[in-house]
Amino acid sequence: MLVTVWVIVGIVAGVTGVAIGYSALRQARVAVEDCQRLHARQAAEGAGDLKAVRDVAVCRYDALEEMTGRLSFSVALLNGFGDGIVLTSINGRSETRTYVRSLVGGKSTQELSPEEEQVVRAARLGLGPEIEPRRSQR
Repeated sequence: MLVTVWVIVGIVAGVTGVAIGYSALRQARVAVEDCQRLHARQAAEGAGDLKAVRDVAVCRYDALEEMTGRLSFSVALLNGFGDGIVLTSINGRSETRTYVRSLVGGKSTQELSPEEEQVVRAARLGLGPEIEPRRSQR
């Protein structure tokens, strides 16, 4: 009886490990594809001045349930190295809060919101100046 329990525990642990590994592999493949698209875009554009702001994206969304009309937004302004800022404005009924986070190589030392991560990724990939927020976020 005890051996059966340990066998079941081992199988469950193994299946869980495989599922986690598969998820990590999918995320890694997405990141590699993003890098390949970014490199292809940079090569096609002829790198130019990599220190100038050249990658911009805006995402408008409803940050608070009380305010509709997509008045809140995040803007990413990046150079060719992925250095720059993300500017976020959260608009409420009686106040507006604005935040700026610096980026180095497309990464921030502070945790980014899902919308900020999305807008940085869109800017790095050159997906256009204005993107739609992911529906599952809000």
